[in-house]
Amino acid sequence: MRLIRFALLSIIILFLVVTAISLFIPSHIQISRIVSIKAEKDPVIGYIKDPAKWKEWYPGLDTTKLYYENGIAKGVILNNRDSAHPVYLHITKQTDGEVVAEMVPRRMRPVTNGWKLVSYPTNDSLALQWYMDFHLRWYPWEKFSSLLFEGSNGPRMQQGLNNLKNLVEHR
Repeated sequence: MRLIRFALLSIIILFLVVTAISLFIPSHIQISRIVSIKAEKDPVIGYIKDPAKWKEWYPGLDTTKLYYENGIAKGVILNNRDSAHPVYLHITKQTDGEVVAEMVPRRMRPVTNGWKLVSYPTNDSLALQWYMDFHLRWYPWEKFSSLLFEGSNGPRMQQGLNNLKNLVEHR
């Protein structure tokens, strides 16, 4: 009986220590990548605003299906295994220089993807920034998994920006 009580108390204390350490990890994480593109603004923003064109430059979306709202393609379905709760990425905001899309995963809060296009009148190129915002709950497993976001999403984001740059500059 003492051994069971000791094991149970040890597990509770370990959980509390891990939770306390995880509280030092921020709840808001932003990953960002940027690329310079020598092109006009309209073709670049055209590839970002149209989810049907995402397959041409967004890594991993070459076989995805489009997500429709009111008969208009607003995004893509990333995972349709659970038809009641599919994982999808859909556009929530569009302006002349920015597109914001939201990925709705199953067990996490929505992840915001944004593309900002900045042009300077004295320069012949555009700066395109891709950022991802993660808003985490207090759960230790979410906080510790956020330490891997940069390594898993950063290279894919940079590859997507490079794909878009090559697509627009060499068309």
